[in-house]
Amino acid sequence: MSHTLSFRPVTAADDAFLFELYASTRQDIAALGLGDSRRTALMHVQWMAQRNGYRLRFPNADHQVVLVNGQQVGRLWVSREPGEVRVVDITLLPTHRGTGVGTSLLRSLQEEAALAGKPLRLSVARESPARRLYERLGFTLTPGAAANTTGPFLTLEWNPPPRYT
Repeated sequence: MSHTLSFRPVTAADDAFLFELYASTRQDIAALGLGDSRRTALMHVQWMAQRNGYRLRFPNADHQVVLVNGQQVGRLWVSREPGEVRVVDITLLPTHRGTGVGTSLLRSLQEEAALAGKPLRLSVARESPARRLYERLGFTLTPGAAANTTGPFLTLEWNPPPRYT
């Protein structure tokens, strides 16, 4: 699939889209058997908690809407810290998962991390299908994550090859 990727900063006008994007990742809540209004309310509370948590933990991160051929298809939230490039969140609409967009985004971040000489890190739910993509792109468990055998999230990292001068 041919796609032209571009980005723009998230604004308050993106809230409906960002909530839709978040809801598309929460099959666990959909499976609870709640009525539509209760399910939506629960997802909204969790979406706001996630967003506020990311803002507090990564106050200087770039939060962008991902566009393919000018259409909103996802978000990318990246924190560039002195010791790492951190993917705070990467989410695509279901229709754009498995199309190469996520691979393109991650490869671009790998290039950025390599140029900066920093590891690229992210957290992923232990059972997330995205974990296969990360591992295919060379991400491995961080030493602390390797010892975590019970938690729901794992921290993965990709380290750039050594630079020779």
